[in-house]
Amino acid sequence: MKYNFLGNTGLKVSELCLGTMTFGGRGMWTAIGTLPQVQVNVLIRQAVDAGINFIDTANVYSEGLSEQMTGQAIRDLGLRREDLVIATKVRGQMGPGPNESGLSRKHILQQADESLKRLNIDYIDLYQIHGFDPCTPFEETLEALDVLVRNGKVRYIGCSNLAAWQVMKAAGISEMRQLSKFISLQAYYTIAGRDLERELVPMLNDQKMGLMVWSPLAGGLLSGKYNRAMDGKEGRRSNFDFPPVNKEKAFDIIDVMMGIAESHQVTVARIALAWLLHQPHVTSVIVGANKPEQLAENINSVNVLLTPDEIGKLNEISLLAPEYPGWMIERQGRDRR
Repeated sequence: MKYNFLGNTGLKVSELCLGTMTFGGRGMWTAIGTLPQVQVNVLIRQAVDAGINFIDTANVYSEGLSEQMTGQAIRDLGLRREDLVIATKVRGQMGPGPNESGLSRKHILQQADESLKRLNIDYIDLYQIHGFDPCTPFEETLEALDVLVRNGKVRYIGCSNLAAWQVMKAAGISEMRQLSKFISLQAYYTIAGRDLERELVPMLNDQKMGLMVWSPLAGGLLSGKYNRAMDGKEGRRSNFDFPPVNKEKAFDIIDVMMGIAESHQVTVARIALAWLLHQPHVTSVIVGANKPEQLAENINSVNVLLTPDEIGKLNEISLLAPEYPGWMIERQGRDRR
């Protein structure tokens, strides 16, 4: 297991991060997983033994149960808090009231305390906004997050599912008001969905921010279980067809990955994860599982070394279609390289 600095900080996180969306199972989250505490403990033990020090959860996962079970596992297993980097998120609906969602100062400060209670920890390493709140000014959100940092309840702040212009607007506000800055972005990224390379990756590189990847197997589409003959008729995609994917293009990519997987004597899923791990802008890839063998499969992706020729083939088949202004920026910049 390799460890990377998270953005422009001195904090090191494992190249794989354990996702906890399968823990518990309440409400809509039953479509993802319904793991009881004993199995949660097994997965966290397995991840830590493999060198994973990074755990990502959110207050909305299983309506708070995922955080609670994560904290319980840490206690049950006797893990040292200092050895772990724990990340959680705030934004989603946590109750029926009008102020129980969003990124207002009231909701953020309340939910940070609730997350700390559920996790049964004294501080959160990485506190992330789970998305954009069009009703709350960025100034209010960033000031509330800064209060948490200054009070020692949060070490670093990050964001998720934002556009590049939104991240840069937040960075400008933080700079102007001398507030804590977002150090990382958690975003959807797979070999079958490379959209963030248009605007977000250049922004991340310019701002020296870390990238945490969610749904690296495109909601299971790249797990090796699916092809044109069996288009999501079984498995997770049959009852939770998310995230959106151009399936025809994905199946073309899977065809190429199958050949490379055979040459390495590994699964298609490992190739999909390995491709992400070979991308220099990726800090950590979030992997989740319902079974120990699934987690073992994901963990073993760190041992797949793709050749330059294989990377080239995968890049070519998954290449984004040219889009303005990207193709004009590329054309006009040739004489300055």
